[in-house]
Amino acid sequence: MKKFFTLLLFLMLLFAKAQDKLVFTYDPLTGNQIKRALCFGCTGTAKSSQDIKEIESLTEEDLQKFSPDDAISYYPNPVREELYLKWEVIDQNIISSIQIYNITGQVLKTYTGNDNKGNINISFQDYSNGVYLVQLNYSQGDQKTIKIIKQ
Repeated sequence: MKKFFTLLLFLMLLFAKAQDKLVFTYDPLTGNQIKRALCFGCTGTAKSSQDIKEIESLTEEDLQKFSPDDAISYYPNPVREELYLKWEVIDQNIISSIQIYNITGQVLKTYTGNDNKGNINISFQDYSNGVYLVQLNYSQGDQKTIKIIKQ
């Protein structure tokens, strides 16, 4: 009986850090979880600080888009500190404002006067972890919304 309890205690200690062994995969466009796996022998699944690129070293392959022919791209999602947003002006349809919404629909911040730059860095440092919406309002009345996850 003593050996049984020793074995049981050993197994409980072995699985006590099971959350470190869970690996999640997310859909890059929507941020939804698409896969969950238990990984034994994994040393670390999170991106190291070397994997996270600085904005100056981004390439076109790093930027995410709605579709391959879209004029708006962004990086990274999920975001930790800053979201880099880049767009191209097509047919004089400039972006008149950018609004940040929380999941309940409350406007947190509005950026205006971005029409001639073509890009912007949006700080997410002051926001808590969760889902946010970035809405781009065009001068001709169109709107596009990006779902961003803050970690």
